[in-house]
Amino acid sequence: MPVVVNMWLRAVAATALCVLLTAQHLHASAMSAVSSYEFKGFRMQQYLLQQDRHGCRGAIVLAEARSSDHPGLTRRCVIMKLPDFTLDRYEEAQRQNAAAVLILLPSNLSAVPQEVIQSFMETEAEVLQKDAIMPLYVVPEDEQLLHMYEEVKQDAATRASSILVRVLRSMVTATAFQILVSNTGPIKPFTDNTIITLEGVLPGVGEDPQTIVITAHYDSFGLAPWLSYGADSNGSGVAILLELARLFQRLYTDPRSRAPYHILFSLTGGGKYNFLGTKRWLEENMDHAESSLLHDNVAFVLCLDTLANGDDLYLHVSRPPRPGSPQHDFIYQLEQVIASRFPWVRFDMVHKKINLGESTVAWEHERYAMRRIPGFTLSHLEDPKSERRGSILDTMSQVDTRRLKRNAIIIAESLARFMYNLSDKGSPKEIQLFRGQLEVQDSRLSALMSFLTSAPRAAQLMDKEPAQNLMIATLEQELRQHVQQVYRHTFKQDRKDPDMTFYDQMNQPMMMYRVKPAAFDLFLGGCIAAYLGIIYFSIQNFGDIYSKLKMAMKSKHQ
Repeated sequence: MPVVVNMWLRAVAATALCVLLTAQHLHASAMSAVSSYEFKGFRMQQYLLQQDRHGCRGAIVLAEARSSDHPGLTRRCVIMKLPDFTLDRYEEAQRQNAAAVLILLPSNLSAVPQEVIQSFMETEAEVLQKDAIMPLYVVPEDEQLLHMYEEVKQDAATRASSILVRVLRSMVTATAFQILVSNTGPIKPFTDNTIITLEGVLPGVGEDPQTIVITAHYDSFGLAPWLSYGADSNGSGVAILLELARLFQRLYTDPRSRAPYHILFSLTGGGKYNFLGTKRWLEENMDHAESSLLHDNVAFVLCLDTLANGDDLYLHVSRPPRPGSPQHDFIYQLEQVIASRFPWVRFDMVHKKINLGESTVAWEHERYAMRRIPGFTLSHLEDPKSERRGSILDTMSQVDTRRLKRNAIIIAESLARFMYNLSDKGSPKEIQLFRGQLEVQDSRLSALMSFLTSAPRAAQLMDKEPAQNLMIATLEQELRQHVQQVYRHTFKQDRKDPDMTFYDQMNQPMMMYRVKPAAFDLFLGGCIAAYLGIIYFSIQNFGDIYSKLKMAMKSKHQ
């Protein structure tokens, strides 16, 4: 009997130890699962442009995380990587009344395949045209968020398993991730933002020289304002403008090489919002100023927009220039420089009439055309609605510095040949004016691009954040180094009838909680109850169990 009792006690002790260790492990796992992780979330654009709503009107999130390929997204926060963010999946999340969409943005965009970037940009452009209530946030990837993504993807993959397997997995191993936006205050509009335009002039020689206006808008646009760095659109245009200012300042320093043209350089804000900065600057110069170079004889306006990529150059015009006009002569020089020095570059002129019935304009030169000032926009993009004109993926990874320098050379050489009338003077087509000390410096262009993409340049940030204010001040200082008579124009909106209205809560603290589902507690409680039941049953039926064990031991020895 002592042997049998000893065996029974050992069996009960071993069972107790296993259950206790399991319970301790599960308890420890549950304790670690409720730990939280804080991160920054950047909300999707929300603005009114001439009373038309754009972006998302929601900000509050308190929902369980789910993968985009999970069948049940209702009241869940849908977690996506770049390849997951397609128009079909976004609209499916809306159709199922998902609580929010959270997009993970990789830190190294240069490693992302180009087809993924293109697909994301196309979806981004479509989404930005819509008015939605469902919040959308973009967050930089990190180890914790990637771990969450992999777990919710794995959870979605188990939907192909049997119901029993899914229930058991949910009860024992599954971890629920709760996503929370810490700030639960109401979204507030603000219309007190200002638009800043910088203007500088290199005066020409002669009694009444014509004026050439070279302009570029400096603000950026994308899915989330705090992640919009606008490298190609339009950091490239600003960088080329500042390099042109440096080159022509060297020519204009010597009175003997000064051309019979004023050169007016203009850096405008609000370009991504119907070129409102250009509109207000023109109103000030044309309607309110007693004297302005724009009142006088303007040869043409050259707008620089998106010039850091591609082997195509398109000159966008509102009406074809007449033969013999300054615009026509400049285009001729442009064609000659490209054909003689860069024959692989495809150049074409795109004619698009201004539709006065539309509330927005496609290119900056259209603002001048409405004032009967001749102009055109030079860009490597043919379509004004191209997704590459406003994307959070428009970073330095999308910039080709060699092509940026090539386009700067083309513009500088064409302008100089036109301004100094070199064709009529019998100069050869292959002549290179900008070489030696006057060479376009790729190192300077790279430095300018790095500076311009060091902080987001979204219009709603430019007059409110220290980094953006410093950027404007640095651009003004850079222009003053090469151009005389630099002016800073600050335009405030009419609060009663604003052209554009922005909203706050674009930069939000967010939390991720790891918790076990409620079924886990039921499962753990069931395990403990079963164990206690086994012990109780063993004690109550000890005699029978002992007899059976004794008989089993005898049969074993026989």
